[in-house]
Amino acid sequence: MAKPDPQNSQYEPLSPETLAQRLSAVPAIAERVGSDPAKWRVREVGDGNLNLVFIVEGSRGTVIVKQALPYVRLVGDSWPLPLYRAFFENHALVRQAQRDPGSVPEVYYFDNDQALIVMEFLAPHKILRRKLIDGEKVEGLGDFLGKFCARTAFRGSELAMKSADKKKDVGTFAGNVAIPAITEALVFTDPYFDAEMNHHTAALDPVVADLRADTRLKARVQRMLMKFASNTETMVHGDLHSGSIMSTQTESRVIDPEFAQYGPLGFDIGMLVANFLMAYLSQPAHRTVERLGDYQEWILTVIDETLASFEAEFQMLWKIERTGMLYPAALFEDQGQSSEGICLELLAEVRRDAIVFCGIEMHRRTLSLAHNADFEEIEDEAQKARLEARNLAMGAKLILEADTFGSTATLLGIAREFNAKDIL
Repeated sequence: MAKPDPQNSQYEPLSPETLAQRLSAVPAIAERVGSDPAKWRVREVGDGNLNLVFIVEGSRGTVIVKQALPYVRLVGDSWPLPLYRAFFENHALVRQAQRDPGSVPEVYYFDNDQALIVMEFLAPHKILRRKLIDGEKVEGLGDFLGKFCARTAFRGSELAMKSADKKKDVGTFAGNVAIPAITEALVFTDPYFDAEMNHHTAALDPVVADLRADTRLKARVQRMLMKFASNTETMVHGDLHSGSIMSTQTESRVIDPEFAQYGPLGFDIGMLVANFLMAYLSQPAHRTVERLGDYQEWILTVIDETLASFEAEFQMLWKIERTGMLYPAALFEDQGQSSEGICLELLAEVRRDAIVFCGIEMHRRTLSLAHNADFEEIEDEAQKARLEARNLAMGAKLILEADTFGSTATLLGIAREFNAKDIL
């Protein structure tokens, strides 16, 4: 269980030319790809911010090989990053597979020293963000995502886990220092001042200035940073967005949990909803007028179904899997008392946190380092600025008024309102 040493002299980045020879002796890979490395076809497909990713095809099948780099790929070696993030991603995938079987790719092999994971190749799956930009629908998407968030949140908490097991796991993931530090800076702090790596569409300057002048908003964001940094309610994916989901027309899987840590119950669901809202608000740049209304309403339906599925699954798990330290039956059901209302109160608190996290994510994806393709691929700068301004304004409303959002219908109504607003 030891993390890889970032200074490990054995570590060497893979390349399409070296991968087959270096990994062919690993039985877990050879038995799935083929024993003759000369017949392997290797393609580098990593287009993310951090890692090397390869598709490896052979006579027996295909696998994905993912290797951490000792720096942030998006920026370069001027931003060093520990290799140990692969250790935490592997452990997160294992836990997610246990807590929601079939929701993540199967891991075939993990190498600590080389900071690499070999896992199931998903085909014909496509990154969900690309599907949303391209106007493709995914059957059952909201139900799947809601259940994934509920099952991993509930089963990774002391609602279900033994306290000793949970504390041990929190201790394990507490070693993932560098990756959460990225979230703490890029998500919660950098958008609200002129940080070095920030960038945004120039026409947004007046809107950005207003956000950064809002003391109450920044204080609310910092309060949520305090929760994120110090609250260990459950193991969170940590970076759950439409680029961390792969889908076909009928099936989805969650990928890339290298930002995993223990954090607030509402974090993942809030970040996820934010990315659907950004997909929704960006649609006028990607759809014809004839298809726009129908597709935008479908995205809102996915949000509705995700939140409904999350709460329904959480309540079901509360009834049948509440075997941890928290809210034990001995205090309620065993004394003939219902705990249903207590569960609903907890879910209301989770919903409020999720809405604030949602607004914060909408801001960081427009102002901080790593932006969403939903907006970045808009070629018309004036249109891009108009749509991003709606996104920023809606995010601010969610942060400041989360306490008034008693239902999903209210959230969706606000989305429709801002979709028709001219902020600039």
